[in-house]
Amino acid sequence: MAPKEEPVRVALIVEDDSEVRGLAAALLEETDLKVVEAASAQEAFDYLRQNADQVAFLFTDMHLSNLTDGSDLVRTVRLNWPWVRTVVTAGWPVDPLFDDMPGDVRFMPKPWRALDVLMEAERAAQAYRRD
Repeated sequence: MAPKEEPVRVALIVEDDSEVRGLAAALLEETDLKVVEAASAQEAFDYLRQNADQVAFLFTDMHLSNLTDGSDLVRTVRLNWPWVRTVVTAGWPVDPLFDDMPGDVRFMPKPWRALDVLMEAERAAQAYRRD
């Protein structure tokens, strides 16, 4: 009998600033999660429509430079894929848009600390269960 294969667990990073996105990706590549990058909420939705069952962790900027911002992305993800551990980040210490976020969404102000991001990713990887 072959050993059971571990399911793919994905960290989806959504950030319109390519340097910040690359930094987050490099950091999360140190975890057991496969890293997928998206420059917009639309790219994230496209990925999620095909691969949501693999996504354990969403790390998104609140303010994206497209029609759909991070708050819309988070609300949709929490409604459709509630198992995805979600962390929202923004350049302000406390973002007023965060007040409308579901209670289990974590806010992390920029500049975020690497250890905080890694701890959230680790929690997502441990909690991830694929039905």
